[in-house]
Amino acid sequence: MTTPLVKIRSERDQMSAIERRIADFILDNAHLLRDYSSQQLASALGISQSSVVKFAQKFGFKGYPDLKYSIGETIGRNGNGQAALPVAARDDAGDAYLRLQEGLRLSKAAAEEETRALNPRAQVEAIVDMIDGAGKVFVCGLGDDGLFAREFAMRLSLLGLLTVPHADPILMMANLSAARPGDVLLMFSEFGKLPELSQVSRQFQAFEGKVISITRHTANPLRAHADAALVVSAHDHEPHVEQLLYRSSLQSLLDFLFVLLCQNPGRHRQLALNLERIHHLLES
Repeated sequence: MTTPLVKIRSERDQMSAIERRIADFILDNAHLLRDYSSQQLASALGISQSSVVKFAQKFGFKGYPDLKYSIGETIGRNGNGQAALPVAARDDAGDAYLRLQEGLRLSKAAAEEETRALNPRAQVEAIVDMIDGAGKVFVCGLGDDGLFAREFAMRLSLLGLLTVPHADPILMMANLSAARPGDVLLMFSEFGKLPELSQVSRQFQAFEGKVISITRHTANPLRAHADAALVVSAHDHEPHVEQLLYRSSLQSLLDFLFVLLCQNPGRHRQLALNLERIHHLLES
């Protein structure tokens, strides 16, 4: 079941300016929401109380108290809508090992659930069709993004797709002369703000290619100008945990894309052939 926090975050980009202010406050201060009445929340944001009530009703609640109660329940379940810690872990409250292990597992599951909610089926299927029908698939990513880009490019190659991976935007720019209408560029960039990547994307579109951005679920230039976008959600108050959640959610999303591409019988046969060839090479 999708939690109210997931719903609010997934619909934020389609909200009005006032609704976004309410959404951002709730998302940033969910653990403090129980201390705010609708009037206090309205006063804190400098908006009318009716705006707060209408915001709650937009998400299917009778009013703000119901929304607040539902969010409180979410926070009570480890702050992410997942089940509470197992009895064994709760009983052994002094065991930091178990708490960290179970907390990370639940946080990863929550981030992956939210990422799924943020990428509607119709959007994902359209992207799969774009990749499957492309003459060539260019794949670009820098730093940590480059690790995921290269690994996904390898998987696409196994499916028989002509894949052109790049970890250098300058070389990618030089290679754009090989782009043709209908080709696809998968641009991996966690924050989507690097000017050189946006420049490469615009140039690729000038050759009538289609750009698919893969970024965090934030407003960013790369996502804004892409022909299609996949987004990843990962939120935690600890930066090192948040980074792990991003990597986990991104990998889960890419794995599902790969499985969807494998539904094409021709791609599936090519994958089997390539895996068999690799197996024989490794065994020889």
